Amino acid sequence: MTTTTAEEQIRATVTANDVVLFMKGTKMMPQCGFSSRVAGVLNFMGIEYQDVNVLADAAIRQGIKDYSDWPTIPQLYVKGEFVGGCDIITEMVLSGELDTLFETNAIPFDKAAAEKIREANAG
Repeated sequence: MTTTTAEEQIRATVTANDVVLFMKGTKMMPQCGFSSRVAGVLNFMGIEYQDVNVLADAAIRQGIKDYSDWPTIPQLYVKGEFVGGCDIITEMVLSGELDTLFETNAIPFDKAAAEKIREANAG
């Protein structure tokens, strides 16, 4: 039996899925406010994504921080690339950069929903 390291597991997950969110809890039951915010944005925008509950596996919880060299959870990956955590994703949604990232990578999303988020957070 071969045991895979946390890093191998993480690499396999981000490679096999277009969009992956490493979070505390699941997309239907987030366990922290920051994870909830990012999952909420992705859910609202209709993004198909793989959620990974870091609370279920201590090795993954530490491993994802080492993998990305980023100290906090949640962490969003698109096409295998680390995008950022809650603050970065929030800024990207509000600036429209997240739309561009999804469009560039041919990831379907609800543009109208993204606009609603921006409208709700304007001024």
